[in-house]
Amino acid sequence: MPREDVRHFLEALARATPDPKSELHYADPFTLLVAVVLSAQATDVGVNRATATLFRDAAAPAAMVALGEAGIARHIRSIGLWQTKARNVLGLSQALLDHHDGNVPAERAALEALPGVGRKTANVVLNVAFGEPTMAVDTHIFRLGNRTGIAPGKTPRAVEDALLRRVPPELLRDAHHLLILHGRYVCKARRPECWRCVAAAWCRFGAKTPAP
Repeated sequence: MPREDVRHFLEALARATPDPKSELHYADPFTLLVAVVLSAQATDVGVNRATATLFRDAAAPAAMVALGEAGIARHIRSIGLWQTKARNVLGLSQALLDHHDGNVPAERAALEALPGVGRKTANVVLNVAFGEPTMAVDTHIFRLGNRTGIAPGKTPRAVEDALLRRVPPELLRDAHHLLILHGRYVCKARRPECWRCVAAAWCRFGAKTPAP
């Protein structure tokens, strides 16, 4: 997709969703970080259901440490990989207390040093909590990058790098959520709903699906 069409594609999405936001429930950088860690291989709806009670009991690092691994696990058993996630949430909470005065750092290296935090999670936190123009490539964005031609790549990092090069700077921060929401609700994995896509005119997907 030519760069000018990348702009048109994203501007069409922005007109349809002028205030794109994360669908995870959070109150501050810490609860956002925990929610994103819990969201791996889980739906936002499922994570929000779990964190409704988890954050009621522990919405800060010290409270999370006091809750303990078993206490955290009790709240998140309904989501995938809950045992590992409980261990990671406890570990990152302790690390925040030990190394960052209980605050979530705004630097990538410091975030990625926390238990359970990889590049994608760090990108989400930097984007949502700290306003950085980062691009967290999840399955939706990876699919859209390749299917639409906006940023083809064989790996999530390749798609991320292509988006950072090709998305206009003023659209970059919102592009993260625009693409996630578009992939979640319109450009779906099994059957994209091309007939109601506001950006179809610029999409390079050849086998556009007709209305049912």
